[in-house]
Formats: sequence, structure tokens, C-alpha cells
Amino acid sequence: MDAETSTLVPPVRSETRVRRLHLTIRASRGWVALHLPEMWQFRDLLFALAARDVKLRYKQTALGVIWVVLQPLMAAGIFSFVFGKVAKLSSDGQPYFIFAFTGLLAWNLFSSVLTKVSGAMVGNSHLISKVFFPRLILPLSSIASALVDFAVAAGMLAVLMVIYGVLPGWGILLLPVWIVLLLMMATGVGLFASSLMVSYRDVGYILPVALQILLYASPIAYSVSQVPEYLRKWYELNPLSSLLSAIRWSVFHSGSLDLLQLLYSAGIAILALLTGLFLFKRMEREFADVI
Repeated sequence: MDAETSTLVPPVRSETRVRRLHLTIRASRGWVALHLPEMWQFRDLLFALAARDVKLRYKQTALGVIWVVLQPLMAAGIFSFVFGKVAKLSSDGQPYFIFAFTGLLAWNLFSSVLTKVSGAMVGNSHLISKVFFPRLILPLSSIASALVDFAVAAGMLAVLMVIYGVLPGWGILLLPVWIVLLLMMATGVGLFASSLMVSYRDVGYILPVALQILLYASPIAYSVSQVPEYLRKWYELNPLSSLLSAIRWSVFHSGSLDLLQLLYSAGIAILALLTGLFLFKRMEREFADVI
């Protein structure tokens, strides 16, 4: 009788190994604290939030984007009557209406960026307390709608230059430099105010008053040449004075540039941006708990 031999094969156990990824968050110092590579990883969120702000800018408004042009046109008309006709201030040989419109164009960019950046954290508190992402994305994404408004108003300025027969010179090539410095200054101050506004909502009430004072303390409705000599040194402590004058110089190619004042304004713009960034990152860890 043949013996049948059976070989028992032990069952093979399938073991699944689960690898767990741990993210360790440590306080960092220096330039690393800005986490710029992390900002690049979340660039899609940055673009999505920027597109959202642009779409919601004039949603459910009858005139839509026309408000971008209508507001500075109305303000320039008022300035032309009050300062040009009544006060009879000099416009450096340029038609007063386009002179005032150019100043308002630059001022609206500065004011809009500062206001939007400063209120970005409080205005998006529902996102901060629920979702993880680099908080710096919120204020940076709010700049896009201000730039769109500036581009539309700049197109209107080009139309006015054709109507008034104003031809720019080679100085127009330096206009982007002054605009970048203006954006750096507005963003830096806005980040500083945004960091404080999370804990101190009083900043939201102080900022509009400060901007209203700064509006008349800057050469928007008038030129720097109208400021008395004995006040000129104190007046030029305002870093916006030389930037606004430089923007008009680029557009009209008239007047002169004060290089020392421009270097001073550039230094203030860089310092404001760096200070705003580092203060924002320093207080970032407290935003979700306080807001």
C-alpha cells in the first residue's frame, strides 16, 4: 500500500506596514522663518484666493469695473475745483485735472493695498481657525484686486494723456520702479497693521484716520514746490512725497528727481517690508488662538 505523503504548507501572513509621517514644527530664526519654499508649494491656493477677490470686487454692482475709473475721475474733478480754481495752486505747468488724477492713481494703489493687506487676517478668520496653510498667503492674495484696479485706472490715464496732448519721455521706463517701491511700502505697513489687528481691533479704526491725514500730507493735490522752504525738510520725512513726485516726473517728464530723497524712500520701503514680514511671522503662531 502506497503511503500518500502530504506536505502542509503553513499559511502566509500578509503583513501591512503603515508608515506614519510626522511633521515637526519648530521655531526658526533668520531668513528661514519666512518659509518661502512653503509659499511656493501653496501657490495654487494663492492664485485661487487672488482670483476670488478679483471676482468678488464688483459682484452685484450695476456699474461694475466702471467704479475703478469713476472714483478717481470724480476726486480729480473736486481737487481741480478746490485746489486748482479756488486755491489756485500750481500744477507744475501741467493741466490740473490730469495732474491730480495721476497723484490719485498712485495714492489709490498705496491706500488700497495697505487697507486690503491690513484687514486680510480678520476678514478671513473662518479660514485661519479651520484650515492649515501659510497665513502669509491671505494678505498677499489681496494685493491682486488692487493691481487690477490700478491697471484699469492707468488705462484711463493713458486716454487722458491723449486728450490733453501730454507725451511722456524716457522717464516712463522708470515708472515700474516707483510702483514697486510703493507696493513694498504699502505691503510692509499693511502686514504690520494686520499682525496687530488680530489682537487689537482698534487698529482698524485708527488706520482710516491715519490715511486721511496722510492724503493731505502728501503731494497729491499739489506739488512739493508749493511747500514753504522752512517746512520742506520736515515735509520730506514723508517717504511718499518723493515717490509721488517721481511718478509724476515719469508720466509728465517735467521737474527733477531728488536722488537722496528717493534713496531715503527706497530704504524706508525695504525696511517697512522686512519689518512687516518678520513681525507677521513672529505673531503667526498666535493667530488661530486669538482671532
